[in-house]
Amino acid sequence: MQNSTTDTRTKQIYRVTLLGMFVNMVLFAFKLVAGIVGRSGAMIADAVHSASDFATDIVVLVFVRISSKPRDDDHKWGHGKYETLASLLIGVGLFAVGVDLLMDSALKIKAVAGGEILPRPGAIAIVAAAVSIVVKEALYQYTAHRGKALESPSVVANAWHHRSDALSSIGALVGIGLAYFLGEKWCIADPIAAIVVAALIIKVAIDLCSTALAELLEKSLPRATEEEIISIISATPYVYKPHNLRTRRIGSNIAIEVHIRVDGAMTVQDSHEISREIEHSLRARFGEQTAVAIHIEPLK
Repeated sequence: MQNSTTDTRTKQIYRVTLLGMFVNMVLFAFKLVAGIVGRSGAMIADAVHSASDFATDIVVLVFVRISSKPRDDDHKWGHGKYETLASLLIGVGLFAVGVDLLMDSALKIKAVAGGEILPRPGAIAIVAAAVSIVVKEALYQYTAHRGKALESPSVVANAWHHRSDALSSIGALVGIGLAYFLGEKWCIADPIAAIVVAALIIKVAIDLCSTALAELLEKSLPRATEEEIISIISATPYVYKPHNLRTRRIGSNIAIEVHIRVDGAMTVQDSHEISREIEHSLRARFGEQTAVAIHIEPLK
């Protein structure tokens, strides 16, 4: 049953990611042609940004397949953290894209300040930017919704990559629009807008990397979640004073270790049944793949 559930989840993640790959392919081609025909360096850069999404889509496809593998002798806690590693790599990729856009825009501003005149873009570049904003924001909303429903950190991270593309297209639209409607003297608006967009992309990347690193470094679950875990355990009959709770994430799943106290005169069989009841309650709340380890102590 667990393998069937895992396979279904993996297929759904693949479906979401493959849709994103197809959209990115179409947008890349459209924006590249629009940038060349419309003489817009901003749109060509935006097309390159769309192309970078291919890399993150591939990262998700590869690492989700690995993370869905069952436990083995070398990975007794499963392979869930490969998905966390994927979200970290996506964050690093986003950061690199943001820094590249920032540096490129700064160089353009310097060039304009030195007297260089940037070419006036064509209307097709404006259309391409507008289409990209609408399509990529819709793709972000869909991917983020599915990623949260599937509890997939890599899919949620990839959704933010879609939004970063929409943000870069907003910057391109503003810059291209000002240059197109107001003339060459406003061409500097393009790189200025791109710098703002780059800063937003870098902020998202840092947030993604921070979350992934926290999990890889065994950060405990939020206090509210741990309090809920204690509450579930305490509600089990004949269980006293749960303590020494330790929690962590393993990809989309969580691991729980806890000590409980029971009547010292209780039989091994009865105490075993209590631990099984606790495991069932925790997995019913946090998912069938939740790893639960219970240490039983006699009540003093």
